Amino acid sequence: MHKRRPDQPSLLDLAGARLTRRQLGLGALAALPLARLAPGATAPRDGFVEVPPSSDDALVVPDGYRCDVVASWGDPIGAEAAPFDWRTLDGAGQAARFGFNCDFNAFLPFEPGRSDAGLLCTNHEYTSASEMFAADVPPARRHEVELAAHGLSFLHVERGPNGRFRAVRGSPHSWRVTARTPMAFDGPAAGHALLRTTEDPRGERVFGTLGNCAGGVTPWGTVLSCEENVHEYFANRDAVDDEGERALLVRYGFFAAAGLYSFAEHSPRFDLAREPREANRFGWVVEFDPRQPGSLPVKHTALGRFKHESATVGLADDGRVVVYSGDDEAGEYLYKYVSRAALDPARPGAGQGLLADGVLHVARFGADGQGEWVPLVPTGPLAEWSPARIAVHTRAAADLVGATPMDRPEDIEISPLDRRVHVCLTSHPKRASGDGGPNPRAANTRGQVLELVEHGGDLGAGRFSWSLFIVCGDDVDPSRAEAGGRGPAAAAMARPDNLASDRRGNLWISTDGQPAAIGTNDAVWVAATSGPARAVPRRFATGPIGCELTGPEFTPDGRTLFLSIQHPGEGGGLLTPTSHWPHDGSGIPRPSVVAIEREDGAPFG
Repeated sequence: MHKRRPDQPSLLDLAGARLTRRQLGLGALAALPLARLAPGATAPRDGFVEVPPSSDDALVVPDGYRCDVVASWGDPIGAEAAPFDWRTLDGAGQAARFGFNCDFNAFLPFEPGRSDAGLLCTNHEYTSASEMFAADVPPARRHEVELAAHGLSFLHVERGPNGRFRAVRGSPHSWRVTARTPMAFDGPAAGHALLRTTEDPRGERVFGTLGNCAGGVTPWGTVLSCEENVHEYFANRDAVDDEGERALLVRYGFFAAAGLYSFAEHSPRFDLAREPREANRFGWVVEFDPRQPGSLPVKHTALGRFKHESATVGLADDGRVVVYSGDDEAGEYLYKYVSRAALDPARPGAGQGLLADGVLHVARFGADGQGEWVPLVPTGPLAEWSPARIAVHTRAAADLVGATPMDRPEDIEISPLDRRVHVCLTSHPKRASGDGGPNPRAANTRGQVLELVEHGGDLGAGRFSWSLFIVCGDDVDPSRAEAGGRGPAAAAMARPDNLASDRRGNLWISTDGQPAAIGTNDAVWVAATSGPARAVPRRFATGPIGCELTGPEFTPDGRTLFLSIQHPGEGGGLLTPTSHWPHDGSGIPRPSVVAIEREDGAPFG
């Protein structure tokens, strides 16, 4: 999801042609102008005045809405932690604080049907040393802080006496997961030789989670978090002796020598020359029970290993659990997992086991608007593969069954109204030509939103129909919009990334990379999914300089939208930032989660 990833061409590219504000504040920041309103009339009860594009260092929301910072990097989670000071921060201190670069959010209310208190579950995708440390911080200390700043934060939040959401300092419900937290494996690869290391000769336990991007919430009330760009943390791919294993590391983008991080210099497990199979222990969907502080997270190998973006959960008509996930890299694939057994409503706590035993499928699209889910099982071209090898080397398995390379499949949303499935395809600037199907453009820098309708409306179906819900950019021929199955062109929108639905089924879309694509700050858009305004996006909010707006999440009552402001000021440095958000003209930028609400207290939509 973040901007440092390379857009690497798929190996399948070699296989030939394919389918041709008022001012606001919270707590200590109450006097600071964290957001501003767009000019315009007060929002009507069932709508808002669209905000204009922006290049300013501000979070802009429509008139009639307010925004509060709920948590920022470095905020203490425990009651005894000292105030945040980036100059003295160490690993132990960071492990007791809100992590860096917040991404996916999930809100779990403490009581069914209530929205005024619960757990805010937030991913911390990656760290940026240049935006966290001064030059004189010793490398070993940097390493410990960065390990502790990854993972997730589970934060007790509630609506305070002033009616606005706040974090509850020192709550026993709040806790952290880091890159050192012990975790278990389950599913077909658990215990297999491909997961065994010196530290874990049984292949059953791993320390930590990295690159946590989007995610999902299960019907039994747990949270799924996705490990995405895990290749960045490892070094010395070319020192791996086994040529076949080395080729598979290339397939996942692991670096020949130095990684993007210096982790291998401080932790031998990140040195592939020493531990070539440690890399196989990352790139999974991880399940957490946020309501049980300190409980053991589980990496579900049955859901496959790739650069997961999203783990969107639904139920098939017969009660089987369905999980959609995109592999966030140009030319990669769209996946769906279906459990073998159905969820027993009388035993929802047994749901976790359903993610250990099922069939992972990959999407194959036809130019006729139809598609199929191809099972990744040991038959046909995978007859010589074991289930464990399919799980660990999912990309290579999908190559062999002829999956359709996509324009960076990222977040996925199932409509709460009609179970249509929407998929963000962010971009593919290196695509040589359009495929005549769901990826219609060469050198695609703007992206599109795909709509799938599963056969018979059943999420467990093996076939689907597809259409393009929105095509972003001004290079779309409007005359072809209907005949070619294309959705309306959105010239001012680029690089759709994350999705959420409000209670009326409107699709909320956040972007990642608009500054590079069209020259304006990233934004949040909303589009109706039915009626005369179907698929016509309207700009709801714009973010501060350098940020990505991500992790949109509504409370059950639809009154509050949680949103992550990730990497404000990216591209600058700690002491020379391009952004000062959430401060005003001074201070370092701090990734934060905000709560946006209507001033009249009505639900969104």
